[in-house]
Amino acid sequence: MMNNKAGRVFKTLSFMGAALLPSLAGAETAYEGSLFRDVWGQVTSDPYAALPQQEVKVSKFFAGLKDLLLENSKRTLSDQSDVLPYFDKLVHPNGICMKAAWTITEPNPYTGAFRQGTKNLMIVRASTALSNTKSNQNRAFGIAGKIFPTSDEFHDNPVKTANFFTIENLGGSRKKYFLDSVNTNDIIQINPTFTVFKKSLEGLFVVRDFPLAEGSNLQTALIRELYPISELGLKAGEKAVTPIWMKLEAAEGMPRVDEDDFRDELNLGNYPQGLRFDISVASQGSRFGDKVWQKIGHIEVEETVVSDSCDHRVHFAHPRARKIW
Repeated sequence: MMNNKAGRVFKTLSFMGAALLPSLAGAETAYEGSLFRDVWGQVTSDPYAALPQQEVKVSKFFAGLKDLLLENSKRTLSDQSDVLPYFDKLVHPNGICMKAAWTITEPNPYTGAFRQGTKNLMIVRASTALSNTKSNQNRAFGIAGKIFPTSDEFHDNPVKTANFFTIENLGGSRKKYFLDSVNTNDIIQINPTFTVFKKSLEGLFVVRDFPLAEGSNLQTALIRELYPISELGLKAGEKAVTPIWMKLEAAEGMPRVDEDDFRDELNLGNYPQGLRFDISVASQGSRFGDKVWQKIGHIEVEETVVSDSCDHRVHFAHPRARKIW
């Protein structure tokens, strides 16, 4: 349940964001799909020699009078490309990428890549919002995923991917381990920490520009809908059935690794028995309260890399809102 302080922060940011600019929308960009080996090959082509500490600050949101954050928000809604020319991730600049398998093991009512028996290749990017990456800092953990509708790493025909976004809490937390975070596609929760107020100006532009780019309200913009997953691989005329919420969390029994930076923590070399995240979904419950979760499968990590292309080339398109909350 959103507490009173968090509610006041959310309402204040919502009001300020809505008041600043009229709604804008971006034109759709043609997209023909990608080969998994091309996208993952780009991601692994330029690993860092040392971890960068890329900072989020308002000065990076603008070039003269040009609002780069708004332009980037419009692009991520309109451009489905899996790889882009070099660009800056203005809100989640520090990440680690993972080659993984998206596997659904349990019966459930949902379609597409949620259907029982699905095993698809995917690329995952784990990151923190804003600048903090170290375990002694307030960190807002998040996971983005790009699902390819194939299990063949060397497929020869381009396929269109389904992208999703999850985050634990916009205000972050002092959790020592990334694997202690619980990430969902509904990111309306705001923990009013010191970091929120310290970075309030950056946060204001973030909560202003994404709804403006989408032409939606803030409550709608802060839930990333899951229909790209439920529509993946559907036959012509087949109706999609989509859960409202998705939750990703470390599978039971995953060890905790004492590393200062979350990117070192998530290095697959630290997990000789494997690294796995459980997938749970729900369609019953309250947006601000309890939900009826069903665990339906898992994400099994097969390879990890921290690279320039992970931070500046791979692109996770946001689905446009279809539901007004």
